[in-house]
Amino acid sequence: MGKITGFLEFQRLHEAAEDAKARVRHYREFVSRLSDQDAAVQGARCMDCGTPFCQSGCPVNNIIPDWNDLVYRGDWKRALETLHSTNNFPEFTGRICPAPCEAACTLNINNDPVGIKSIEHAIIDKGWEMGWVLPQPATRKTGRTVAVVGSGPAGLACAQQLARAGHEVTVFEKNDRIGGLLRYGIPDFKLEKHHIDRRVEQMQAEGVRFRTGMMVGRAGALEGILNLAAEIVSPEQLLAQFDAVALTGGAEQPRDLPVPGRELAGVHFAMEFLPQQNRIVAGDRVPEQILATGKHVIVIGGGDTGSDCVGTSNRQGAKSVTQFELMPQPPARENKALTWPYWPYKLRTSSSHEEGCGRDWAVTTKAFVGDAQGRVRALAATRVEWTRDESGRMQMSEVPGSEFELPAELVLFAMGFVSPSTAVLEAFGVARDARGNARATTDGDGCYRTSVEKVFAAGDMRRGQSLVVWAIREGRQCAREIDQYLMGATDLPR
Repeated sequence: MGKITGFLEFQRLHEAAEDAKARVRHYREFVSRLSDQDAAVQGARCMDCGTPFCQSGCPVNNIIPDWNDLVYRGDWKRALETLHSTNNFPEFTGRICPAPCEAACTLNINNDPVGIKSIEHAIIDKGWEMGWVLPQPATRKTGRTVAVVGSGPAGLACAQQLARAGHEVTVFEKNDRIGGLLRYGIPDFKLEKHHIDRRVEQMQAEGVRFRTGMMVGRAGALEGILNLAAEIVSPEQLLAQFDAVALTGGAEQPRDLPVPGRELAGVHFAMEFLPQQNRIVAGDRVPEQILATGKHVIVIGGGDTGSDCVGTSNRQGAKSVTQFELMPQPPARENKALTWPYWPYKLRTSSSHEEGCGRDWAVTTKAFVGDAQGRVRALAATRVEWTRDESGRMQMSEVPGSEFELPAELVLFAMGFVSPSTAVLEAFGVARDARGNARATTDGDGCYRTSVEKVFAAGDMRRGQSLVVWAIREGRQCAREIDQYLMGATDLPR
């Protein structure tokens, strides 16, 4: 490394962020990338550890020590090339990835880890500013055709890799804009959508075709699913027109909470609430938009989606926001000796929580209480206790006498997703695993192949709900397997 003693001399520097009271007044990103000088100092903290656990902690296996060193030396263009060699869309991961690489950083054993995510953010933003991110069209065409169903991070990564290998690639997206859950699941204050748009322009210049408003499946099975004017494309059409099909849709079937009062107005899934605000920010009109304005809001679920609901509710002017989690409150700090280099179990406070939110743990919802007009007005809950049984499994029991009620005029379910679209998988006749995902291995022969000839699956469609960085990894690897399938050999990286 350029500065062998850098980790001893320099402290971790966090990216600057707009004050919470100011940023809740808008939906723009509020985190500023590091200056070139600050990024170089942070790169100098990379400690030449010999075995870079950060790389194995990163799902796309970013070559992190190399681009840390290049940033330290001021060679930004080579740093960008190194970053792009493993990650098609570092502007996505540099903003919304939880950074498992940092948890795996050797420096994290007894110090603050290297700010890997902030350096990644700086590299890609500088790359765009300098005009270094250019289309990379294939030098020769193979004449083979591939359909990619879904335009989230897995589908985009898969499509870009296949196009660069010379295949004719068409991406099918059911919504009116490209991006999948990047577009309509992640709030703009975390990821502004122009980042997606300029990647789409790059991919179009590389030969990728995008078809929006196209729902793949069968008309009967899609009734009640479509809330948009989408044209239906059958599996038979795709299989007849294309040499291979990649199913890369996101996990979109949310976990429900069937308790008394579930039918009341004002009780919604997070993915009913969040996409509407994204559409408003994009300039669309949304009739009867679900709004938190002036309401007591309760978010059920403590993960990233719940945090996004908190941030959006605050920006809409909620009277109060409370977030419940069924599990006990995690410790403030992890036991590093026990967990490193793996993702630690600890309390995480997001930027949305900092903007204003009451948080409570070990709470289970018993019922929703309605008013005379059939709208939710309160949530009835009780506290729970978690213990381990003889086999070591966690068991939940309600705490007697701990029942309570909170005012609630908007309730949002953010408890995760149980599976991808079953309508798509059933339409293709793809075999599924016990969790309802497309059954496809990532080891040995036939990686990412489903039980149906010519049909592959990657991302949430194959592994279930996961991170954007995992989707990019699977999209890239699926592209490699499709290229191998079509050509008998491949030069695409795994």
